[in-house]
Amino acid sequence: MFRVVLAELRKLRRPTLVLGTLGAALFFSALITSFLFLLIDDPDGNGDRGRQIGREVLVLASGSVTGFSSVGGLLGIIALCVFAAQTAQEYTYGTLRNLLVRQSGRLRILGGKLIANTIFAGVMVLFSAVVSIGISVALAPGAKVSTDLWFTSDGWSSIIHTIINVFIAVFGFGVFGMALGLLLRSPISSISVGVLWILIIENLLGAVKESALRWLPGSQLNTIAEGGSETISYSHAMQVGGAYVIAISIIAAVLFSRRDVAN
Repeated sequence: MFRVVLAELRKLRRPTLVLGTLGAALFFSALITSFLFLLIDDPDGNGDRGRQIGREVLVLASGSVTGFSSVGGLLGIIALCVFAAQTAQEYTYGTLRNLLVRQSGRLRILGGKLIANTIFAGVMVLFSAVVSIGISVALAPGAKVSTDLWFTSDGWSSIIHTIINVFIAVFGFGVFGMALGLLLRSPISSISVGVLWILIIENLLGAVKESALRWLPGSQLNTIAEGGSETISYSHAMQVGGAYVIAISIIAAVLFSRRDVAN
């Protein structure tokens, strides 16, 4: 499996993929974090869906990563696209048969791909965290937000916990992307279905019946990244989101081990 991981990492370090992915992560991290401070006095809100996040929240020990936690869902969508594309393109290019000639253990190949993609996602999360925290520090004085508590022991604890939560959420989105890649065998179809569900269908279902968000996978993963919300507790999101991830992982693994590898 170690060789599979190395081979997959060699694919993932292509400049076009690395620069494109990190560029997207940089853009969303900078955009959302900047809005949080630049629009702090805007009556229309400076958070997701018009939420107002005031100075009394940003001055807390967790203030340095308030913006970063809000980026978790978008980083998850990026991870979903990367995982789905990297998995499905093996069918599109017909390279999976060649891989199975050298390594007949299908689940070992699948596990190696998952580990490599997870490492890539971890680098993206750390990069986004550094960017978001850096922008928060730079914009805090102009927004009249005190940073005295940000880098105390409680502040560092909040930073570490938020990075872990965002990574868990991004990993969950990535698993969904990989599963879609295995099920649909097409990068375009996999990415389209995943993004359509997360960004449109779940929001429409939530608009029709807000309580439905408590049971939808994307909503749970977003809540994990934020460390919990007013309507969904962190523990509930971990339990329901974890159940979704485990279930779809088992389904995808069984299908991958039994289906023909031809597209």
